[in-house]
Formats: sequence, structure tokens, C-alpha cells
Amino acid sequence: MNKFLHALIAAAFGSGFLFSGCTSKPKADLLIYNGNIYTVNDQFDKAESFAIKDGKILEVGTTVDLQAKYQATEQVDAAGKTIYPGFIDAHSHFYRYGLSLQSADLVGTGSFKEVVQQVVRHMQQHPAADWITGRGWDQNDWPVKEFPTKDTLDLLFPDTPVILNRIDGHAALANQKALDLADVTPQTTLVGGIVEVKNGKLTGILIDNAVNVVTSKIPEPDAEEQRQALLNAEKNCFAVGLTSLADAGLDKANIDLMDKLQKLNELQIRIYAMLNPSQENQDHYFKHGIYKTDRLHVRSFKIYSDGALGSRGASLLQPYQDRLGHFGFLLASQQEFRNIASLLHQHGFQMNTHAIGDSANRLLLDIYGEVLGGQNDKRWRIEHAQIINPADMAKFGRYSIVPSVQPTHATSDMYWAGERLGTHRLPHAYPYKELLQQNGYLALGSDFPVEDINPVFGFHAAVARQDAEQYPPGGFQMENSLTREEALRGTTIWAAKANFEEKEKGSIEPGKFADFVIVDRDLMTIAPEKMRDLKVLSTYINGKLVYHFK
Repeated sequence: MNKFLHALIAAAFGSGFLFSGCTSKPKADLLIYNGNIYTVNDQFDKAESFAIKDGKILEVGTTVDLQAKYQATEQVDAAGKTIYPGFIDAHSHFYRYGLSLQSADLVGTGSFKEVVQQVVRHMQQHPAADWITGRGWDQNDWPVKEFPTKDTLDLLFPDTPVILNRIDGHAALANQKALDLADVTPQTTLVGGIVEVKNGKLTGILIDNAVNVVTSKIPEPDAEEQRQALLNAEKNCFAVGLTSLADAGLDKANIDLMDKLQKLNELQIRIYAMLNPSQENQDHYFKHGIYKTDRLHVRSFKIYSDGALGSRGASLLQPYQDRLGHFGFLLASQQEFRNIASLLHQHGFQMNTHAIGDSANRLLLDIYGEVLGGQNDKRWRIEHAQIINPADMAKFGRYSIVPSVQPTHATSDMYWAGERLGTHRLPHAYPYKELLQQNGYLALGSDFPVEDINPVFGFHAAVARQDAEQYPPGGFQMENSLTREEALRGTTIWAAKANFEEKEKGSIEPGKFADFVIVDRDLMTIAPEKMRDLKVLSTYINGKLVYHFK
């Protein structure tokens, strides 16, 4: 071998040039290519490909560049399909939803007669049940828009306790057996709740805190029932592209079970847990502080300030238009809200408060302002923020308060909200665009099972302000609609930010968890009337396939 050739070969080996295609490519576990990828980064960039290693995104770029650069164990040709970061629901009731799958489904019932038929059918399928439970009725959808009474349930189920929750969870109908077990009488009174009495007799209607008096008597599901509820809920979440969610209102036992199942790799979905403000929860978490794993994050408490508009429990500054002299009510005293706000601030926890009515929103915004003092990065949240008096809107920005809203609430309530509020207040209800402008972001959720679990329904409601039938023509109060980019950010990166998690998820960027969905159409370009038809084809968490449409 001549000296020149020998030197050339040596130089080639020394530089790593020779055989570089076989030995020097960095390895990836998965390469997604040929995709229509919305990264949802700061610039809202699009891409074609990204590489994944150890559950996180390595690099985002073009198909040609990344295929040339990485040696991937697995490659997936997206074939031009659209890819988004995994959807995040900023406000749900995941555990409760799982349990509700074992109850009578009353959603969409068109009359109380249909409710009874569904309950009878459910009882026939579960004849050994100690209690009959159901959820989802809404008297506003019925020809007679009045609360039902318990008479029929008393006749059909004299010896079995029955409680049927309204769609919003803030009212329920109980039969006499259930009321007797809870020692509820016509003389029962309580703070933050109503036991309805007419002509000296119980009607069976319970509102807000009164519901808890009865539901507290229902035996807790055993460990296996709880486990199955979580797994069933997760399965349905994956099918609609949800990879992460905030579960609003949990106890330590619920969280411990979730943590256990996640560590056993039985439960994959990421959960941002909002604690109930029970003394047990306060004692434990104030002592031990924030709890964080890759899948579970516990750093907030869920507080209820008032009830719901549909059951007239929302606390208003002026009386209800359709019930003169009735303002709704707070669920606790103003001082109790101030006390818990002070405690949460002292111990470094986020405060997330359910506030529907303009009076409740004013009170909580002012209390937040008293505690926070000005702009900050505490990210305290108002959950729902449905009715905001114009004089209070700027407080969101002044105190860096995050609006956490559910767009399908607007399109579910729009048929009757004007009856409750009157034309003078309706323009200040569901003001999503105006809320967005206060801090430059807002978190979107569904409140499932109050609303449908599918985040695409919320996307459509936010953008088109219409229901599934494209009603009303032109949209409901379109001045407060969101753009498509804003709606996508709201259910990905902004939802993550509201949970202090924007550095680890919510966008397709290097270093973040490889949570993403592949779908059959592009929400950014299709006609609004086609949005709800979107199908999730594949859902990935940590770069692992957890759902595939068949």
C-alpha cells in the first residue's frame, strides 16, 4: 500500500468520516416523519418530523434532515396527517367521571319521564346495587323547565336510596329513602345549600352543599372499583387525544391510588391534582409540601365559592331575572375564603376557585388581590369565570390571575342564560377573548363529565361559538370567540402553563415529553362545521403508543 493511500485511510478513520453512516449516527427510539406538525412553540412553527429518545423529544425539523441524522429503532410515516401536542384538559373531574361510568347516564334526556326510564333500565342491569345513582339531567332541556320532584322515584324505589345529579353537579334529586338515610327533613337548613320544601314537604331537590349531605351516605367504592374507574376513564381520554388533565377536587386517598397505579405503569395519563380543602389534605400537604413526579403534580387546592347558573346557585350582584329577589349564594363565609387564601399563600400552594356569578368573581378577585398584592407568578386561578362585571375584568391582569374556562359551557348555557341574567348582563358572560387579553393566555378545559370529554368540542365552541348543530347561525357573542391558534394554545401550552408545566409539555419541542396526537384532519384549516368530526388516529405518551383508532 503506498504511503499516500495509507495516510488517506488513517485520516478518514481519525475524522470519523469513513463508515459514518453505520457508526456515528445518534440513536433515537422513534422517528415521526412526513407529518403536518404544529409544534405550538412560541412562534407557532410547523415541522415535518421529530425524533424521540427515552420518552422525550430530541429534535424537530424536516423529514430529510432528521432521517439523515438519526438512526431510529422505529419510524412512523405520518403520511401527511396532522400532528398536535397531546391535548390537555385544564379542568376536569377525571376520577368522578370514571365512577360515573358505573351510574345511570342521564345526559341528553328530553323529559323527566326519560330520566325515569333510564333509571329503571339501569336498575335492571344492576339489581344488586345498594344505591341507585345517576348523573346528567338538565331541566332546561325539557318542555317544562322546572325541577322535578321525587314522587315517582318514591313509588318505584321505596326501599332503595336514589340520588340523581343534575348535569352541573350542583343540584340533585333524591328519593325519600335517600333523604331518610341522611336525616334530611323539611326543617333541615345549612350554609351554602338548599333543601327544597314546598307546602311543608320535601320535593327531593337538593342544591349545592345539600347534595353532599346525602351523597356522603353512599358507601365508598372498594379499591378495585376505584382502580377500574381510573382505567376506564383513561381509556376514553386517550381515544379523544387527551394525554394530560387537571382533576379538580381530590382527596389524598384518591391521589395515593393514582400515584400507585402510575408507578406500576397501569395508569399512563398525566394528572395535575387539585386538592379538596379538607383538614386531612391541609394537614398532610402543608407539612410535606408540593408533590411532583413525571405523571403526577400536586400543588393546588380547589375551592368552591358559589354554585351553578343552571340551578340558580351562582352568586350574582343583582337578582336573577327569572326569580326576583333571588341572588344565588356563597358556599362559605367571606372570612373562610380569606382564611384559606392566606393559608395557601403561606404554604406555597396554588388557589383555584370555582366562581360562576359576578358577585362570586368580584369577591374572589378582591381576596386574591389582597393576598397577592400585585403582579406575580403564583398563577392563582379562577375556574369557570363565567360572569364578570366590567368593573372587575382588569383585576385578572392586575393580580396575574389565570382564567380557566370551558368553552362548551357557553354553548350549553346560551339557550337559557339570557333568562337567568337578562339582556344587560348576558354580554358580560363567557367573555373568553376579553379574559385572554388580561394576561395574554388562558387555560381551556371541559369540566367533564359536566360537558363532553372530547377537547375538540371545546375547540369548536371556542372558535365558532356554536353547538353541534351549528346553532346559532353566525355564532353566540362572537366578539368573545377565540382564533384557532388561541384555541389550540389554550388546550395545550397555555393549559400546561396554568399548571406550572409549560417547560415539560404542551408543545413539540426538544427536551419535552413526547406526548402527541395524530388526527385525520387539520383544525387550523377545515370548515368549522367539520371540526367535531375529527378523529384521533393515534395517541402517544412518552413516545409510546397508548391508543390507535381501528
